[in-house]
Amino acid sequence: MQFDLSDDQRLLVDTVTSFVKKESPVERFRRLRDEDSIGWSREVMKKMGDLGWLAIPFREELGGLGGSFVDVALILEQLGAALVPEPYLASIVLGGMALAHAGNAEQHGRYLAPAIEGSKTLALAYAEEDGRYDLARVSTRAEKSAKGYRLSGKKRWVLNGHAADAIVVAARVGGEVADREGIGLFVVDRDAVKIDVVRTMDGHRAAMVTLDGVEVGADQRLGDEGLPVLERVVDGGAAAACAEGLGLMNASLRITRDYISQREQFGLKIGSFQALQHRAVDMFVETELARGTTILAAVRVEDPDPRERQRGVSIAKVHLASGGRFVAQQSVQLHGGIGITDEADIGLYFKRMHVLNALFGDEDHHLARVAATG
Repeated sequence: MQFDLSDDQRLLVDTVTSFVKKESPVERFRRLRDEDSIGWSREVMKKMGDLGWLAIPFREELGGLGGSFVDVALILEQLGAALVPEPYLASIVLGGMALAHAGNAEQHGRYLAPAIEGSKTLALAYAEEDGRYDLARVSTRAEKSAKGYRLSGKKRWVLNGHAADAIVVAARVGGEVADREGIGLFVVDRDAVKIDVVRTMDGHRAAMVTLDGVEVGADQRLGDEGLPVLERVVDGGAAAACAEGLGLMNASLRITRDYISQREQFGLKIGSFQALQHRAVDMFVETELARGTTILAAVRVEDPDPRERQRGVSIAKVHLASGGRFVAQQSVQLHGGIGITDEADIGLYFKRMHVLNALFGDEDHHLARVAATG
């Protein structure tokens, strides 16, 4: 498989890297985390839209640029390297792609176009309290009503749900909990639902969403079959998490290498100790392995064969759980006691890595999928 980047992709990486360095150094994430705000900037999100980054994964007829998911992964890798808090993954990869795959032209114009421009953002509400990682385990109900549908239920840990202008909600139009048939997708305005804002361990914000008889029109339903779209989109989310995780691993390796080359003990730079050099080499190896599996996932996520898609994504997610965790742990340990303080950037990367490993399926879940698709 050819892993070399094209000239356009190299230019994209350079552009994102330069933008991040100027607009969103790590100190900015810490400041936004501690403010009483949404945790990210609508102005910066709009700048991303103006640069065309939000349009990359969408077809040209939808107002997109017709790029590949590999392009998306390259962007997320650079955003992850600086802990950029804007909801590219939540709004574009999850909410936006759900609309792109299941929506019609009118819905694309009403909801997707503003998200591509960066003037509004989206979220995808699919996880429920007892759902674990089973996307078919949906108890939220969508009952027919005079206006269209009445939605009732609770969604948990909705990424960007606290700030999104519209939320794509998975709800059951028929069948019983865990049935693969009878799941629909609906677009709901955020003001129509009850939002409880929660903090995640990495300093980001999410939402617990309650739908208490929310009325939506028939024109707010996306297509007829929700589960295949949901599975495809969540696999995209997992591949995106791997790309962001690769950025974290690269940054953690760089920060740790710089630290051990400067820190002195017994009159020597600790980076001169052979045991620590061996650890740094192991971190480098795990990072390069993650690069290969992440590219594989970015390619496979667009595969029309669900088994190939699932296998490629799960292999990458398993390695993120093992290799990413290894790099994060070694980074903190090589920093010593300072590594667990909030003032040290490496601790922020450590926390974010643990969240990414839990999103869209943990190690056990994806190991089982690899075995099932083997």
